[in-house]
Amino acid sequence: MLLTLPFKFGIKFMILFSGCFLFQATTGMWVADECKNSFMEMKWKKVHRYIVFKIDEKSKLVTVDKVGGAGEGYEDLAASLPDDDCRYAVFDFDFVTVDNCRKSKIFFIAWAPTASRIRAKMLYATSKDGLRRVLDGIHYEVQATDPTEMGFDVIMDRAK
Repeated sequence: MLLTLPFKFGIKFMILFSGCFLFQATTGMWVADECKNSFMEMKWKKVHRYIVFKIDEKSKLVTVDKVGGAGEGYEDLAASLPDDDCRYAVFDFDFVTVDNCRKSKIFFIAWAPTASRIRAKMLYATSKDGLRRVLDGIHYEVQATDPTEMGFDVIMDRAK
């Protein structure tokens, strides 16, 4: 049984019979509750360093593909992105400012490599804003088609 209800900020959500929530992104895509829960764990509890999301085209659902532990770094995130398929990722970047203050900024990365299918690129591009609305608290966005566009130096420059 499905129940669709309006949600604040124009986002609809659906309650499955199992009690799980699905948040509606654009283009008919739904964002699984596990995406929001994992993001909140990363944001508030610092349990994860990064989360990679993927779209299942058959079920029209954005799900968690991979979660990086607190000890993993940006290189691990970059290595976990496929060379021939699109993904979304969020990365919790901790750094120290010139004033010796510890800060944390969350980056949203839209990964669309040149080797991926055009249909996948279009699907990910049109569904991105819906996922971003569900993941409240993102500071910066990076769109990348190859690893040089999302290098660690790019992240550092954007954060400062």
